[in-house]
Amino acid sequence: MKLSIGQEAPDFTLPSHLDKTVRLRDFRGKNVVLVFFPLAWTPI
Repeated sequence: MKLSIGQEAPDFTLPSHLDKTVRLRDFRGKNVVLVFFPLAWTPI
């Protein structure tokens, strides 16, 4: 899925490095940076 500039991202849920579940909708109205390093096994 490709998003255009200004387009709202779809909601998703991911596990955090703190063993908690993080939902994108919990950050509505805030700036969000998603960092993904596959197979790096290092916390960010």
